[in-house]
Order: sequence, then C-alpha cells, then structure tokens
Amino acid sequence: MGAKLEQVEKNVVKLTIEVDAAAFEAAMSKSYAKNKGRFALQGFRKGKAPRGMIERAYGESVFYEDAINFACPDAYEKAVEELGLEPVGRPEIDVEDIGSGKAMVFTATVSVKPEVILGEYLGLSVERDPVLITDEDVEKEIGRVRERNSRLITVEDRAVQDGDTLIIDFEGFTGGVAFAGGTGKDYTLVIGSGTFIPGFEEQLIGVSLKTETEVNVFFPEEYHSAELAGQAAMFKVTVKEIKYREMPELDDEFAKDVSEFDTLEEYKADVRRTLTASAMEQAEGKFEDAVLKAAAANLTVEIPEPMVETQLNGMLRQFDMNLRYQGMDLKRYMEMMGMKEEQLRADFRDNARDNVRSSLLLEAVVKAEGIEADEEMVEAELADMAKQYGQTVEEIRKQLHDHDMEHVRESACNKKAIKLMVASAVAG
Repeated sequence: MGAKLEQVEKNVVKLTIEVDAAAFEAAMSKSYAKNKGRFALQGFRKGKAPRGMIERAYGESVFYEDAINFACPDAYEKAVEELGLEPVGRPEIDVEDIGSGKAMVFTATVSVKPEVILGEYLGLSVERDPVLITDEDVEKEIGRVRERNSRLITVEDRAVQDGDTLIIDFEGFTGGVAFAGGTGKDYTLVIGSGTFIPGFEEQLIGVSLKTETEVNVFFPEEYHSAELAGQAAMFKVTVKEIKYREMPELDDEFAKDVSEFDTLEEYKADVRRTLTASAMEQAEGKFEDAVLKAAAANLTVEIPEPMVETQLNGMLRQFDMNLRYQGMDLKRYMEMMGMKEEQLRADFRDNARDNVRSSLLLEAVVKAEGIEADEEMVEAELADMAKQYGQTVEEIRKQLHDHDMEHVRESACNKKAIKLMVASAVAG
C-alpha cells in the first residue's frame, strides 16, 4: 500500500491511496462470500455458483461495493498513521481505479486537526468577583430551611390570600372554545409563585372555598405554543382547598432541630460559613472560566467545521440525556419550545465552537509546558471519577480500557494546565 498527500485547502487534505492487487483480491473474495447467496444461476443451487460464473453473468462490478468497504477503512487508517495525520471528521472517499487483478486506487479527502499558535496564556489579567455574604443572604437561606420544615394547615373559614397553597380544577377557553392542554384537575398552585400565566394567580385572591370563578388573562407573546401566543383566554377555576404554611419559630429549638448546634446564633454563623465556602467555590470557577476564555481569545487557529459538528453532536446527546433524567427528551423539548432542530443546533453552535477552541488551547499548553500525567495525577483523576459515579477507584479502573485510560491521562494533563494558567493569572 502506498499513499500520497495533497493539501486541498487549510486544514483539509486529500490522500491518494493504493491498495495492492493481492489485498484487493482478498477484499473481492470477502465480498463474494458475503453476496453469493443473492445470485441464482442455472445449474447451481442459490448461493453455490462460482464467483467467476457470477462475474461473467453480471459483471465483476457486482462485488465492488462491498470489496471497497472491506479494503478502504484499513488502508485509510494505515495511510493516516504513515503520514502522521490527525483527522477530525469522516473522510470523503472517491474510487479512482478499480478492477480484478490490479491495484485499487482511491482518494480520501478529510479535515485534519488545525495548526495552533499559542498567544499569551500566563500572567493574564482577569477580573475576579468579590465574595461577600450579607446578613440578608443568611436570612434568606434560613428562610428556605424554615420553609422546608414548615407544614401546611387547611383553612375553611376565609378566602384565598397571597402565599396560600391551593388545590384547584380549571378549564381554559379561547374565543369560547376549550383549548388542548388547558384543563387541570386537583392542580396544586401557590399564590405568588408566578408559575401560572401572568395575572392568573392574582385574580384568585379573595375567592372563597368551593367557589367557581372566571379568570381572564393574555398568553405571553413568546408563549411556547404558537397557537396560544398573545391570545386572550378565560379560565373557569374552582378552588377546592385552601392551605397556609405554618413556619417554625426562629429560636434555639429550631436551630437544634435542623442542625448540630444548640443556639440560633451558632447556627447562623455556620450558615454564613457554608454560604461563604459555596460562594468562593463559584467565584473560583467563574475566575477559572474567565482565564480560559482570555487565553483562548489569544489563540491563533482556524477551526475546521467537522470539529465543531462533532462537539455539537456530543453536547446535544448530553442535553438529551439530561432531559431524559427529568422525564423528557429532545423531541418533546423542541415541541414544547416551538423550535426546529436547526434552531436548536444554531443555539448550541457558538458554545460548541468555544469548547473546541478551549480544547485546542489546553492541548497546546500541555505540549508547550511539557506536561505529562504521572501516577499521582492519574490516581487523582480516577478518584474524582469514582466520587462522581459513587464507586470505588478499583471499580472504576476495572471498567476502563486502554483508550479510556488515555482519556484519563489527557484530562489529568488538562487540569494541570488549567491550574498553571489560573495560578499565574492576576485578579483585576
């Protein structure tokens, strides 16, 4: 096998690859073995006709397609390795010369990993958000804890008030006609939560128990259902239950119930410490992202579109997986949002391109700094994976193949590169 390289355009190459006659003949034999059952010739049971007779009857080209599929992938991979290329997409194959008893020649046009020229990546000046936890932040967090530890009390002797939790039945109409999806039975609604159409909840304040009322609203102009967007609607609503939330007293007993502390002041101090630690972690993550973004902006590179497409497809698969964990999927999400796949891909494309740019940046920094993954770094990476998946390091290690371990080492090197850039950055 021989291969010649031609630069078609920046980051796109064309390989001319020759598969010698013996290798092509072996591919033709495999194609015959696969396809002979399709042919019935007089004097032979189906699948028993010799290859030569089938070729004389139908032409040897009947076996070309599968022979090409058998011969090309291996020849292409060897050529890529021989020429030291790093393809970033699927090759476009075009057969130039083919026939029994001679070499097969084909071309493979493919995008390759681009040349990356590092700009400044150390000592960058990047703004760091200050971390300040106020008394109000502490009170809000304690308020959330109080709400989680509250209880709902059913009331019978008054009308709906702001903050009440209701159980309602409703049916919606536009132009006097009930619309699809506009009916609900035993629906739980918290007045003031803003979960329903704007104006809906406010009109229920003052409505008595077991009373049917009419609520008139307008659907938002950018509502997910195009048929209802901007339309006037009337809902018939029956208030079946009214409940109010009884909050626990904010005292030492409350602190004992929800924490390991004996006094409210000790509990408040611990809440402040926890909020501060969380805010610092978020600020550090934001600072790290800003450093990477600044360094990536200094990169000189032309990103091949197939790299963006590959990243985009991976992001959409992950998004779909996340939706499925929530009982939804990508198709239903797009239907709810009233969008086509093209729009969804367009929404993700810029982030996909940024991710590719960041990946190329880290690869270049790792190379420039001579970073290699030692055993300690690999063990730390495996420990992070074990924590993420709730398994032991040994359980994780047993599931990983050689190529998986390469990804582990690559991730460890990238993290070290990030730490290097972040440590050298100057907070503005």
